[in-house]
Amino acid sequence: MLTLKRTDSNDKDFHWLVEQLNKDLLDRYGELQVFYNQFNQIDNIPNVVIAYLDGEPAGCGCFKKFDEQAAEVKRMFAREDARGRGIGRAVLTELEKWAAELGYTAMVLEHGNKQPEASKLYQRQGYTVIPNYGQYIGMEETSICMRKILR
Repeated sequence: MLTLKRTDSNDKDFHWLVEQLNKDLLDRYGELQVFYNQFNQIDNIPNVVIAYLDGEPAGCGCFKKFDEQAAEVKRMFAREDARGRGIGRAVLTELEKWAAELGYTAMVLEHGNKQPEASKLYQRQGYTVIPNYGQYIGMEETSICMRKILR
């Protein structure tokens, strides 16, 4: 059974999942990931969603303020052995709902070019590719930025 929990970045299950995410990204991107790690700090994030599959932490995501209208999705992950079970979709939907409750009207995100499963998820959820923003400008070979207007 899949359950979701709203929490913050102090949650021990979130920290464990982020460790797994960091290992996955290092396997995919190697030394390039060392550069990207500076953009992935998880201190003081009040908006974290953790997915539990049969009571075990299986996936996560969070968001932070991007600008006055948009929140930025960060640290989306599903354990490899739990993929294909709707965890990413459930976490992302809950993050969008929570952001809308807080008054945000859009979500933005960045993901790497070696994450085709993430790209498919985001496109199915209504995200469209936008020009790279902020720290991702100039990283177009490896970074894909996307945006979705919340309804």
